Formats: sequence, structure tokens, C-alpha cells
Amino acid sequence: MSERLRVTYELSPETDEAPRAKAEDIAYEQTVELPPAATPAALNDWVPGEIEALEPIDNGRWQTIIAFHPSLAAGELTQTLNLIFGNISLKRGIRIKAVDWPSSLLRTLAGPRYGIQGWRELTGVHDRALAATALKPVGLSAASLAERAAAFARGGMDIIKDDHGITDQAHAPFAERVPRCRDAVGDTSLYVPNVTAAWPLMIERAEQARAAGCRAVLVSPMLTGLDAPRWLQAELGLTVMAHPSLTGGYLQPGHGFAPEILLGDIFRLAGADAVIYPNTGSRFGLTPGECEAINHQLRADSGIAKPAMPTPAGGIDLAQAGAWAHHYGLDTILLLGGSLYASGDIKTATRDLIAAIGAQP
Repeated sequence: MSERLRVTYELSPETDEAPRAKAEDIAYEQTVELPPAATPAALNDWVPGEIEALEPIDNGRWQTIIAFHPSLAAGELTQTLNLIFGNISLKRGIRIKAVDWPSSLLRTLAGPRYGIQGWRELTGVHDRALAATALKPVGLSAASLAERAAAFARGGMDIIKDDHGITDQAHAPFAERVPRCRDAVGDTSLYVPNVTAAWPLMIERAEQARAAGCRAVLVSPMLTGLDAPRWLQAELGLTVMAHPSLTGGYLQPGHGFAPEILLGDIFRLAGADAVIYPNTGSRFGLTPGECEAINHQLRADSGIAKPAMPTPAGGIDLAQAGAWAHHYGLDTILLLGGSLYASGDIKTATRDLIAAIGAQP
């Protein structure tokens, strides 16, 4: 692996902006934050990013590869993101397409603690894709949500998670909902409560979830901070499913991150054991190629970080679940919600889902 942190940026220069100048601005803005003439000569030799390539793509867009000294990342995820996209996130026309991670940084960031194998061990399912659903909608009581959890469990659902919008609302308080739902699923299914909150509350809720017998939790890293998955694993031994809430603003075509970098590389390096992403054809609009790229980045063998479980969601229809299981392969969690509820009989719909997934080679 490279011993430099190489980032491929797609540039969309303004009409009065030279591509070379835009690339040089990234190299200095992201490091010394000074113009070249004001940077001490001893630092100019190694601290600013090095432009290794700059070439046109099409329609006025350019691609540049900028290499950073890995020590500038300080072995910290927060500083790594600050280094590759911090200040320039406030500018325009800069999109990260790829990152070549140095092995020294991968060893420090580590990635998932449990990963794909962890989900296999928790669910006891090793020979097919996993099936998951979300308890919803917001507004139901804790008792009603537990009833739904029980019905899914009776149908054989592998993973039953809270909807990401269900937190600690008065109609279904966390302290009441989590024990009810955990008891409702028993040992048949894995209940994954949502612990997303400000850090003191997140810690408190995660501890309550573990005390209730939960072995995995849901968190939205862009809301809590990207270090949440790692902390929940290291301190409480919990397996973590990451939700993509708030990531959309970073995934725009002309600026931000390619989906596979943010939801694949970065969420995985943050420690997520599974990452939910909007499947192609859903109401959120990722392309088939972007979904395949996310899957690849989550599962890719880095030689260091464990692979994480891709979790396509956002409108997968029960009638198509078997086809998606075949398309994405065994190491996938298929997350269905609306079509199961729309069936009118979620226990039977869940049994049909498991049969459809299990029938795939």
C-alpha cells in the first residue's frame, strides 16, 4: 500500500479559475493554510500536498491526485477528514472521488471491531443474506412498537432495528421501549435500538440497551460524530449499524464525496460494522454503479480493516427482495420496511422475505 495519503479530487473550476491554481489551493489550504511565499522553506519541502497528477475529464471538469504526508493526519479520524476536506468543504467544485489510504493510517484507525463475521455470529445465519426491518412509524407507543417487533420475530426476521427517527419521544420513551422490544423478540431475532443522541445521552442509552440484553445498536455517525461507532464497540462491546442521516449534503455531484468514499471508506474506518445506504431505484436516487461501489468499499480486503456489511435500504420491495439478494450476494443485509407493513400481515410477509432470500444461490 501507499505510504502517502493520496486523494483523487474532481475539480469543477469557475470560469475565471485555472485548474492548476485550484489544485495548488487545495494542497496549501489543507495543510499550511498559507500561500507558498509565506510558508517556511523547510516546511515547503514536505508539508503542503504534492500534486501528482492533473488532467481534464470532460465538460470543464478536471481530476487531480494530491498526496499528503500521512503524519499530518496524526493517526486520528477527525484530523484525517480535516486534512482531506476540512477548509475546502467551504469552497465549491471539489469532490473526493477516491482515497489511497496508507497502511500506517489504516492500522491506527482499525475499522470495524466485528464486521461481517460479527453479524453472522449475532444472528446465527451463515448461508444467506440477512434480512432486517425497521420499527415504525414515529408516534406509536412503546407497547405498539413492541407488538410489531414480536410479529416480525415470529416471522423469523434476523434483525429488527428502531427507525432512525425514533429516539426518546414522550409517546415511546427509550427507557420503556427498549426493554419491551428486547423482550418481545426474545432470542429469535436481534433487536437493534437507536442510541443516536448527544454524547452523554448516547452513552447512557447505549448502557441501558446493553443492560436490557441488546448486543447491537443503531447510530447516525454524522449526527453524533464519526467516533461514536468506535467508542460503542471499545467501551461497551456493542456491534454497530450506521445510518446515513445527514450525509446527503456531502454527496452532491459537484462537491463533497463520492458515496463510496463517505459511506464505504470513511464510515467503515470509523468502525461501523454495517452501513445502511439508499438502494438504487429508491426515493433517494443513488445509481446502480454507486451502490456497487459502496458494497465494494465496505467489503474490500484492505489487509488490515475488517470488512463491513452493506445494508441497502430505502424502498426495497418484498417482491424484489430475492433478486436483490442474488444481485448483491450473501454478505448483505437487506433492509425492508414499507412493503412489509403494506402487506397487512407482517409475520407472513417476513416469512415470505426469508424464503425469498434463502432460495438464492
